[in-house]
Amino acid sequence: MELYLIRHAHAVDGEDDARRPLSSRGRKQIRALTEFLASSGALNPAEIWHSPLDRSRETAQLLVDGLELDAKLIEAPGLEPGDDPADIAARLKKVREPLAIVGHEPHLSTLATLLVGGKSSVPIFVVRKSTVIALEGIGSHWQVRWQLAPELLA
Repeated sequence: MELYLIRHAHAVDGEDDARRPLSSRGRKQIRALTEFLASSGALNPAEIWHSPLDRSRETAQLLVDGLELDAKLIEAPGLEPGDDPADIAARLKKVREPLAIVGHEPHLSTLATLLVGGKSSVPIFVVRKSTVIALEGIGSHWQVRWQLAPELLA
């Protein structure tokens, strides 16, 4: 199975953390990301799970629009910054189609560490804003296929 872990793009500052939208910088980051991914065909999930936070939802929608994906957008529980990544790891065992998850730190780096390294106590990944980590599930193991950070697209 293919799994794409994507951190939301840059968001505006605000008092209400859940309602912070993407900034113009964040929308620019997603445009650059979708242009690159569209030319490579490297990301084509059947579903995109995102957190309930506005910046995550907006990032997921811009990916669908920019890549012209048929992927179903799903607001999934367990994807907020402080949620336990073991809950998502357990849910992934039932997923058979390519999946993208748009979320937050420290959740994504801890999830990637748990999947690849088998435990999440000390994260071995750092997922910066607008970064994609592509993982491949082989049996009960996961391996990194590729990682794309926004500075590589500048």
